[in-house]
Amino acid sequence: MSLLITDECINCDVCEPECPNAAIYPGDVVYEIDPSMCTECVGHYDEPQCIEVCPVDCILIDPDNPETKDQLMDKFNKLTGQG
Repeated sequence: MSLLITDECINCDVCEPECPNAAIYPGDVVYEIDPSMCTECVGHYDEPQCIEVCPVDCILIDPDNPETKDQLMDKFNKLTGQG
């Protein structure tokens, strides 16, 4: 699954530079995550880096974008030109 930033986001700017896929961007109100770019850091790290650095724990699994670890790895391979 890709991740989702809730409206509890305080726009602290720490998550965006941590995303290896550049999936996080400033939205109209809070930061947002592009589900087509989010791999939950599969292929890059063991844990999603945005969740690791978020001081308010407002980044969750997006229930509208279910993906298996294999699907996330396939997305990683396509995004990085390895597949």
